[in-house]
Amino acid sequence: MPCTLLDPATAIAMPWKNGGGTTLELVIAPRGASLEDFAWRISSAQVAVDGAFSSFPGVDRSLAVLAGNGLRLHREDGRVETLHRDGAIAVFGGEETISAQLLDGPITDLNLMTRRGLWTHRVQVLKWQGTQGLENDAAVLLLWNAAQSAVDVNAGGAMHPLAAGNGLLIENEPG
Repeated sequence: MPCTLLDPATAIAMPWKNGGGTTLELVIAPRGASLEDFAWRISSAQVAVDGAFSSFPGVDRSLAVLAGNGLRLHREDGRVETLHRDGAIAVFGGEETISAQLLDGPITDLNLMTRRGLWTHRVQVLKWQGTQGLENDAAVLLLWNAAQSAVDVNAGGAMHPLAAGNGLLIENEPG
């Protein structure tokens, strides 16, 4: 099936690789892969304490804040990057040493990871109103509804109601 609903309420909770918290694994490819051999992975975590990111050598990562007041990332090269809801997306190599500091209370994030040499990814924030079209040339497309209300998505020849805080994974459906 080319379209799959990603609902955090039904996702698999698992410990962070570094043991510092838990994440909701929304989808992993290939199905049944581990943290050591996945091709790509989409997850969401509630971050309640400051701390270091898990190390994922050979993996490219993108991180966005979905809820909460924000997160400050202290990068290996000394740069400091601040993420807010509806704001910047952090892009980094999984082997980079990064520590995170909450700005004012816990946050919820969305984390996309692709194994370098197998897959690439790009994250883009789109703010839509009304009916709009989206041209897709990707083998896998994730639409995440960060709005406060449900939306309807026409994909794969069918309408898919997408609740707030849920995603729709569209595979092998160009156009």
